[in-house]
Amino acid sequence: MSVHAAADPHARQRVVQRGAAWAHARLAIILLHGRGGAPEDLLELVEEWNLPDIVYLAPSAAGRTWYPESFLAPIDRNEPWLTSALRAVERVLGEIEQHGVPADRVVILGFSQGGCLGLEFAARHAQRYAGVVGLSAGMIGPPGTPREYGGSLAGTPTFLGCSDTDPHIPLFRVHESADVFRRLDAAVDERIYSDMGHGINRDEVEAVKALLLSS
Repeated sequence: MSVHAAADPHARQRVVQRGAAWAHARLAIILLHGRGGAPEDLLELVEEWNLPDIVYLAPSAAGRTWYPESFLAPIDRNEPWLTSALRAVERVLGEIEQHGVPADRVVILGFSQGGCLGLEFAARHAQRYAGVVGLSAGMIGPPGTPREYGGSLAGTPTFLGCSDTDPHIPLFRVHESADVFRRLDAAVDERIYSDMGHGINRDEVEAVKALLLSS
């Protein structure tokens, strides 16, 4: 492995694009897959939503994981992978903006590990987005992590959906994440599902579709 690859492991990974042509895109969505997953996993939602005026970009994590340890581990134990993952999201957002689609027409959506990454990115780069979606996800870092983020999400519609029995995402972290986004001036829709486990349900699919239609 080269020095560059070791320092920025997610650099030069593929980004899968689907949906509308740039000239006809009303929105762009960054789709962040979970641990062990691939870009194509979340692209299955494209068929569910059937919204032809959206361009979807799904970056791939090196080795199918954005960072090696739990999202609740001390942050330095997930470096340099976490910083590299945040850069990967930033690169995709930059590509979208180069095609003339501003951030307020971009939705950041992730599931599980990718959802944690998306939430962390949006909080660290607070501005008006078309939407932020964390499915079975929460902010990154151990209990007691300072949540002193600057900027404002300026009313960004934010959807957080998770089970009360998710084996990977503690309920307290979902609530904490919702509070962080409210303090950043997001419009938060937090939905906790009873005994769902770790996955995406029909209510979440429909809630996100409604968010996309209203953005």
